[in-house]
Amino acid sequence: MSPDLFIRQSLGLNLFFLRIMKEHAFFLAAGFLSKDAALAEQALQFNTSFNALLADAVALANGNVDFTVLNSGEVVTNMTLRAEQRTQQLSGVPIDTALTNQELKLVPAGENVNPAIMENVRSLNQRAIALTRDLVGFKTQILDGMLSCRLFTFNFPLLIIHIRREAILFIEQLESLQKTGAIDYAREILAQKIFWDRQMAEHAQFISHLLDPTEAALINQANDFAQLFFNLRAQAESGARPFDQLLQEEIIATNNLRNFKATAEELILACRVRSIIIPLLADHVLREANHFLRILQTPGSPIAIASPLRLGQICSHSLFRR
Repeated sequence: MSPDLFIRQSLGLNLFFLRIMKEHAFFLAAGFLSKDAALAEQALQFNTSFNALLADAVALANGNVDFTVLNSGEVVTNMTLRAEQRTQQLSGVPIDTALTNQELKLVPAGENVNPAIMENVRSLNQRAIALTRDLVGFKTQILDGMLSCRLFTFNFPLLIIHIRREAILFIEQLESLQKTGAIDYAREILAQKIFWDRQMAEHAQFISHLLDPTEAALINQANDFAQLFFNLRAQAESGARPFDQLLQEEIIATNNLRNFKATAEELILACRVRSIIIPLLADHVLREANHFLRILQTPGSPIAIASPLRLGQICSHSLFRR
C-alpha cells in the first residue's frame, strides 16, 4: 500500500462524492409534501451530516489532493457558489457557502503528500461508508414507498434509483481503498464508462423532463444526448468496437454534454430558460460530467483494459449489476 496514493485518492473521492451525497439529501428534502415533514427533516439531517464530513475532508485536503482533481471542475465549478446562493434564496434552506469558498481555495498536492494524516483519512473513509450506507437505506425506503403508491414526492422514481446507484458506487470505491489502498482507474475504465454512460443518459432525460414544454430546442438536444449515451453504453457492453476508438468518441460526447450542461446552468442562473430545475441541480450534474471526463482521460486507460480483463470478466463487475 502506498500511503501517498491512498491519501490522494481517498481525499479526491471524498471531495467529489460527499458533496454529491449532501446534495442528494437536499433534493430529497425538497421533493416531499408538507404531510411528510418528518421525512424532509430526516433528509435535511443527512444533508447536515454529509456537510460535516465534507468539512473534515476539506480540512485534510489542502496540499494533499491531485491537481487533476481540483482542476477538473468535479469538486466545485466556477458557478457552484452562485448556484448555492440562488438555491438558498429560492428554497429558504441554509447552505454552507463558506465551505464552498474554502474548496475554491484548495491548493493541490506537490510531489508528496503529508503521510501523518493517513489514519485521519482512513477514519474519514470509514465514517463516510457508514453514513452513505444509512443514506442508501433512506433512499430505498423512499423508493419502496413511491413504487407501492404509499408515498408521493416530486422526484421521479428513476431519480431515486439513479442517486442510490451513485451512493452504492461511492461505498464500493471507499471499501476498495480501505482494503487495497488504491483504485486502479485505468484497469476499471470500461466498468466505470458503462456505469457513467447510464448516469449521463439519465441526466439528459431528467433535464428533458424538467424543462418547460415551450423549450423545444433544449428538450430535443437533451433527448439526443440521452440516446447518444445509451448507444455508447450498448456499444461498450457488446465489445464489437476497439475500445480505444470507442474511448475517443466517448471523450468527445462527454465534453459536448458537459458544455451543454454548463450552458444550461448559465441560462438558469440568468433566468433565461423556463424550467423547474433548481440551480444547484444544474451545477450538480455538471460536476458529475466533469468527474466522468477526468476518469476517461486517465493516462493509459485503453492499454490497461486491452489485456488484463476480458469483456466477460468486466461485465461481471458489480457496477453492471444495477
